[in-house]
Amino acid sequence: MTSPCYCTLLRTATRKVAAAYDAALAPVGINIAQYALLRMIQNRQQVSLTELGRVADLDRSTIGRNVKVLERDGLVKTARGEDQREAVVSLAPGGIEALAAATPLWEACQRQIERRLGADKIEALRAIANAV
Repeated sequence: MTSPCYCTLLRTATRKVAAAYDAALAPVGINIAQYALLRMIQNRQQVSLTELGRVADLDRSTIGRNVKVLERDGLVKTARGEDQREAVVSLAPGGIEALAAATPLWEACQRQIERRLGADKIEALRAIANAV
């Protein structure tokens, strides 16, 4: 192989960035994947699991498992939707509190990543993400 594997490069970068966010959010007891999911739920209060999976780009079974963890931790609550076959999820009081505590930590991590990469590389990152 004469060139590096692009998938491996992206996965390595993703792990490093995720680790920075996870460390920043650790005082709240959530990781970046949970934070992102909580924000998606917050922005769509009372969202079906199917819709949440679509927005998060995760299959229904994965989103269901992730929501169960958040529910077990008291961060979200689930109920039956208008269509009794579909479950809906919304933030529990613990989720509202977790987001309030986590958001300034997330914002600080965002600024740290921006400083480390610089404006040009942040723009390149956005372009790469949109291109793939």
